[in-house]
Amino acid sequence: MATGDYARDARLVTVVGGSGFVGRHVVRALARHGYRIRVAVRRPDLAGHLQPLGGVGQIHAVQANVRFPHSLDAAMAGADAVVNLVGILSESGRQTFGAVQAQGAKAVADAAARACVSRLVQMSALGASPDSQSAYATSKARGEAAALESGIPSVVLRPSVVFGPEDQFFNRFAALARMLPVMPIVGSGTQFQPVFVGDVAEAVVRAVASAAPGRVYELGGPDAVTLREIVEAVLRITGRSRAIVDLPFGIGRLQAGAMEIANTLTLGLMPREFLITRDQVELLKTDNVVSQEARAEGRTLEGLGIEPSAFEAIVPSYLWRFRKTGQFVTARGNG
Repeated sequence: MATGDYARDARLVTVVGGSGFVGRHVVRALARHGYRIRVAVRRPDLAGHLQPLGGVGQIHAVQANVRFPHSLDAAMAGADAVVNLVGILSESGRQTFGAVQAQGAKAVADAAARACVSRLVQMSALGASPDSQSAYATSKARGEAAALESGIPSVVLRPSVVFGPEDQFFNRFAALARMLPVMPIVGSGTQFQPVFVGDVAEAVVRAVASAAPGRVYELGGPDAVTLREIVEAVLRITGRSRAIVDLPFGIGRLQAGAMEIANTLTLGLMPREFLITRDQVELLKTDNVVSQEARAEGRTLEGLGIEPSAFEAIVPSYLWRFRKTGQFVTARGNG
């Protein structure tokens, strides 16, 4: 890794919301490719874990909040490119889908335009659509539009469900399998195309460096699998024997509503593994896979020159902790 003089002449990329799960991998990938990275987060004092991902002085955290547009100006001053990773999976207080993923994306795009950056990369999600019944999906679509209409050369990335050691998907099902005697799931037949967080991070780097502007890339792994098949894989990997109970969407919506009320009454203290919202139930009604149009037009990981990683090759490397005997399970028969 380059150190020292690179800080004076390397391109500067501002990563908005770079301290989360995907953000950590994006920052690492950008650092590995020699960029200087300015990470814009609400709490820079909690972003110290990003410093070891690059060389001395290569990564710097600054304060910014997409709900306060002018706080973004200093974060983008002098930047060559901006990557917006800000997003939420559920709403809480002022952190609503509209405020964060629609108006927030507009604020980022406007600030990037004021800073005259040469490239804007907007992280969205498969299923983003202005016609969706899901507030999450419609806000993501509005965020895409803000980037593409900003006047800046922009690239939109739409990943399917992202997996990796700190994910909230495979880890969540593994935790539930450890706690519950049965696995109730809504939308068991809905298809997903799990994509490795490292592949998503590399896609961001290529979007910054060379991807054609004005394009929407759909990012998925090599396998399209149903939610039931994903849960079965988690049970197999963790060595848990659990019955899988398919819940109708109507029951799932009622259950989600009850969970939302319980979480409110407990001031947000409900274990996150049990939380599901009515909006998430709505999302489960639609397959979350790369479209044929994107494949035909090369708007995929493969189109960016990235060979996608299969989840079954990586997920066991971090779900072992949910096995009854942890990493020692394979050694039991060897004395």
